[in-house]
Amino acid sequence: MEERFLNIKKMMKKADRPGLPAGADYDSTCVFLLLFNNDGELNFLTVQKTDNEGYPWRNQVALPGGHVDKEDAGPLEAAYRELEEELKIKKEQVELMGSLGHFQTINRKDLNVFIGIWKTRERVSFDPSEISKVFEIPLKNLVQTHIDSKFHGRIPDVLELLYPFEEVVIWGVTARILHYFIELVYPIIGPIIEDDAVSDITGLPPN
Repeated sequence: MEERFLNIKKMMKKADRPGLPAGADYDSTCVFLLLFNNDGELNFLTVQKTDNEGYPWRNQVALPGGHVDKEDAGPLEAAYRELEEELKIKKEQVELMGSLGHFQTINRKDLNVFIGIWKTRERVSFDPSEISKVFEIPLKNLVQTHIDSKFHGRIPDVLELLYPFEEVVIWGVTARILHYFIELVYPIIGPIIEDDAVSDITGLPPN
């Protein structure tokens, strides 16, 4: 797993990250794509927002995060603050890998996406008035959907770009962030998933 994290870091350094559109007036927000090792599998955290009427993220599956407040030193510090407020995960529990860039929503919010390693995985706690559920999602599940849906090498439109997981569906800007990340790490993860799929079909061991 350590080698996989190192490879992801190397790919991030070479990545062409999406930026904030020039001259655009967006509400500044931030999120964390938090990776962790779960029994040898690469997982990440998402939250399902509560069913609050009038809330723009109502019932959506999202990465933990929120608005950048004027008191915050910057988007990164805001992302750490939101992570602790939402899930009680402290800054010192996270190894920062860097930024994945900027992603925009249709309601003019700019998401500055940071990626980190959750070094000390523990049970999370959250406010049920804001979050209804926390999901620990194996990345390989989404990569399999990515392959099966033929998302690799292209950017599907918002109605097509869906990643189902258990009883929920990841869509919208969160799906676009995950699509970008999967494409970024596909050279090291895609072949592993494809080999496993062939092994399941043929009964032969993966390469």
